[in-house]
Amino acid sequence: MGFCTLVQGMYCQSLRWGVLGTMAPFAVERITSPSNPMVNPSVLLASSVQGAATASPGQRYAAVDALRGVAMVWMTVFHFCFDLSHFGLWPQNFRADPFWTTQRTLIVSLFLFCAGLGQAIALHQGQGWLRFGRRWLQIAGCALLVTAGSLVMFPGSYIHFGVLHGMAIMLLIARVTSGWGRWLWLAGLVALALPPLFQQALPVAWPEAASVFNSRALNWVGLITRKPFTEDYVPVLPWLGVLWWGMASGQWLLSARQRVIRSPLPAGLVPLATLGRWSLSYYMLHQPVMIGLLMAWIWLGSR
Repeated sequence: MGFCTLVQGMYCQSLRWGVLGTMAPFAVERITSPSNPMVNPSVLLASSVQGAATASPGQRYAAVDALRGVAMVWMTVFHFCFDLSHFGLWPQNFRADPFWTTQRTLIVSLFLFCAGLGQAIALHQGQGWLRFGRRWLQIAGCALLVTAGSLVMFPGSYIHFGVLHGMAIMLLIARVTSGWGRWLWLAGLVALALPPLFQQALPVAWPEAASVFNSRALNWVGLITRKPFTEDYVPVLPWLGVLWWGMASGQWLLSARQRVIRSPLPAGLVPLATLGRWSLSYYMLHQPVMIGLLMAWIWLGSR
């Protein structure tokens, strides 16, 4: 019980330091080893064919898409409330009020957990570096667009390393560490624990280094002692830990509990799954649309 409480505490503290702003996301049957002479070759062949068929490239898992859709709806409500506050229609303290900061942490956590699940599925389906690279370039390009757009709207607190920037780096790391298997659980715990540990130890043990890690050149790592002033801040640490846990969960589900993510959805959840398949496009469009509508409404109301 004490260990669970410690882990929970480190997780919450790590993620509080990891976010500032509005964020702007096959059945494997247990069979005997092929070296065992008692194994029937036809069993091995059937198992291999079944695995290849169920892991076909591009296959969607509706449960994972729906979970991502939940995060998208939650994010939309959060951002709409933020926009109302930004335009003075419903003033709220999004930087300090625990009601909002906790939601922000949970939304980003859900997005990155789903990203880890998605990477486990993609690798299981044999996704190559070329296809991965195309998707990665889309994410990196959108991250640059977010920086440019926020520079226009929030010149004093523009987004230099937000959720898409962080995801671009974390996906590369996840790709090359996917073979760690069960060690991903431990790696995730270490990633969550490092920021609060550095926050406490670095100013005492090596005060000169604290200012270096707090600089814009290195604060994307996440080993900071002072939060940067920005509208969205999702550094590699501790958030890589959440993505690693998502990947570890996906690998476990795919190897032992695939029915959980392959089971059909209730009819009422199908729209969430549909929304979850378009997460990047939706993420890039939902704020400009909401802000534009609010600005039009304010303009019409002032006439």
